[in-house]
Amino acid sequence: MNLISKYNKIGILLLVMTLASCKMLAPVQNIEKPKTPEAFVDSKDTVNSATLKWSAFFPDKNLDSLIDTAIKNNIDLQMTMQDIEIARSEVRMKKGLLLPTVSGGLAVGNEKVGRYTSAGAGDASTEITPGHEVPESLNDFALGIHASWEVDIWKKLRNSKKAAMSRYLGTIEGKNFVITNLVAEVANSYYELLSLDNQLVVIKETIELQKNALEIVKVQKEAARVSELGVKKYEAEVLNSQSLEFDILQQIKENENKINFLLGRFPQPIVRDKAVFESQVPQQIQSGIPSQMLVNRPDIKQAELELFASKCDVKAAQAEFYPSFNISGGLGFQAFKPSYLFTAPESIAYSLLGELTAPLINRNAIKAEFNKAKAFQVQAMYNYQKTILNGYVEVSNELSNIKNLQQLYDLKNKEVQALNSSISISNDLFKSSKVDYFEVLMTQRDALSSKLELIEAKKRQFNAVINVYRALGGGWK
Repeated sequence: MNLISKYNKIGILLLVMTLASCKMLAPVQNIEKPKTPEAFVDSKDTVNSATLKWSAFFPDKNLDSLIDTAIKNNIDLQMTMQDIEIARSEVRMKKGLLLPTVSGGLAVGNEKVGRYTSAGAGDASTEITPGHEVPESLNDFALGIHASWEVDIWKKLRNSKKAAMSRYLGTIEGKNFVITNLVAEVANSYYELLSLDNQLVVIKETIELQKNALEIVKVQKEAARVSELGVKKYEAEVLNSQSLEFDILQQIKENENKINFLLGRFPQPIVRDKAVFESQVPQQIQSGIPSQMLVNRPDIKQAELELFASKCDVKAAQAEFYPSFNISGGLGFQAFKPSYLFTAPESIAYSLLGELTAPLINRNAIKAEFNKAKAFQVQAMYNYQKTILNGYVEVSNELSNIKNLQQLYDLKNKEVQALNSSISISNDLFKSSKVDYFEVLMTQRDALSSKLELIEAKKRQFNAVINVYRALGGGWK
């Protein structure tokens, strides 16, 4: 009795030491959500354009059709959907660990023990049935069920399930983030394609203008008003513009292929209205307030869910230091002959065991796992803060970009109008021999460059609006 009492005291002492040491391993505390500014710079909007569905945000029906196809068929998005299935299976597995494990089966065996053992000596002096000794080689038939269950006293398993559930929800937000970027990428590529179409029109018009001027120069050469040098200069300019035409054609083909790739299909013509680019005005964007961005942006919500999951991982890792309580048992029939297998109560066999265990020797390994979980939690905290900061910076940059691009476009538009007028003036002056061919040539070259830059400026306006829509978290709804 004294020996049992002594062991009980040792066990209680070890348990107290285990629990006391765990207090020194407190999880990371007081991780607060970073405070965002009350408003974006130079913006007083309270309505947020990100709440609009992409089909309502983009007025071009051809673009809407492309986006719809991309969401259905994009390969990267399909791969992301499998991440969701993987995370869902992880949640089911964690839920299963909270329930008892029950297994059933049939066992057949044969056993012979040594005669000069305690079991063999006992069998030799025992009749298995009246008049029949226990045979040296004894068959064993068993049929039954076995169950085991870890009682989740310290919520280790429940915290693991919470972490898995949070990561599952995070994969859904990850899918939404992929959709947001996919919508923006298709839209940006579409307006890039429209801008190239319009650049091609400008280049072809310029080539025709240059060819007409070349014919005039040739006539004036025959009249000895210009030299062969002027003719060659104009021929070179026409050839240069024609080379630009083929460069634009190649860019158009590559851009069409890029869009088809995003749509998950092989190269084919992209249906579009070239006139839309010139007639359409970039959408008005409303940025709302930064706190709305925290709700709308999927990557921020995913980072927040990952932070919560890492907290649950720390709690689960801390629970590894505490004693675990396991209950196991079995119930079934067991006999040395099949004919006796279901003879009750003689063939009924059962077992029940309650076990309380605590780690003693391998505590350093558990402590290392706990510290790793804490490091992941701190990392998740910084990633959350970084994601919020990155979102705010993206919105701020693009809002400023929209404002400056509007000024740039207005100035370029005036420049194009001035150069268009100068082309007519230079042609008239050239015909009356008041200016030489070089001034006409430079005027046409400047006009072409300015028109292409105007188209580029408008494309950048469309891109900036699309990028703000994406940065605010629009496109996935």
